[in-house]
Amino acid sequence: MLKIAWSPEYCHPLPEGHRFPMEKYELLPEQLLYEGTVTQQNFFKPTPVTEDLILQAHHPEYWKKLKTLSLSKSEIRATGFPLSKSLIDREVLIAGGSVQAADFALKYGIALNIAGGTHHAYSDRGEGFCLLNDIALTSKYLQISDKAKKILVLDLDVHQGNGTAEIFKDDPSVFTFSMHGAKNYPHRKEQSDWDIPLEDGTQDEHYLNLLSESLATLKRRFDPDFIIYQCGVDVLSTDKLGRLGMTIEGVKERDKQVLEFAKRQELPIMCCMGGGYSGKIAQIIEAHAQVYRLAQELFF
Repeated sequence: MLKIAWSPEYCHPLPEGHRFPMEKYELLPEQLLYEGTVTQQNFFKPTPVTEDLILQAHHPEYWKKLKTLSLSKSEIRATGFPLSKSLIDREVLIAGGSVQAADFALKYGIALNIAGGTHHAYSDRGEGFCLLNDIALTSKYLQISDKAKKILVLDLDVHQGNGTAEIFKDDPSVFTFSMHGAKNYPHRKEQSDWDIPLEDGTQDEHYLNLLSESLATLKRRFDPDFIIYQCGVDVLSTDKLGRLGMTIEGVKERDKQVLEFAKRQELPIMCCMGGGYSGKIAQIIEAHAQVYRLAQELFF
């Protein structure tokens, strides 16, 4: 059965006019239920990730600042969110959702988190709407519990997974792959194990050809036993923060390539949603919903 992490606490209220589309975390499960892609049985409510696990990926002093709401004004500004206890609780819960979805992926082949993909969170600071790195925490969980030995982080958000790259820069058992806008945020990139920077306006055909070639190379070069897929939809041409030129159909084909690769290679895959900032919320929901439909179609 397809299992999906979701909680009402994902829908943290933000000040009016804030550019982060928090409402997608409520609308996406509603859409999936309405169209019959899933039922309530497919959803599970996650539990918060443990402090012990947080400290495997994040510095103790940084975690202390989060817990005590003592980030400086500049540190808060870098995250893009107004700081509050409920926001920290949300981040801890979302990370728990990704960790628990990884266990379901090991059991069923695939599982998803309605949120997550917080790849800009460094070991010692937050950036770009990310305070805790759920991708790193999930990888650490898989390592510590000896459930995976070679983890591929497949990051196809339009923005480079800079925090994830920093956390795993000295860990050869986690391979960080990021295909992102060359001139987009973050303006100072980290070095992933493999980065593919894309020019502004990159369209479906070029993107999909690059991805197909890259997946084959990743199999030969790293041969993972688990995939964490950051499937941000800010690659769309309609995205306000994206700068690429992809269509909804191109994003669906991207997700299909990745899921078919995982299925063909018998690799468990955990998908976390990442960014999406198109002007119309319906475009964001439709782009995100495609990966859930594909998961049902290809795995169940």
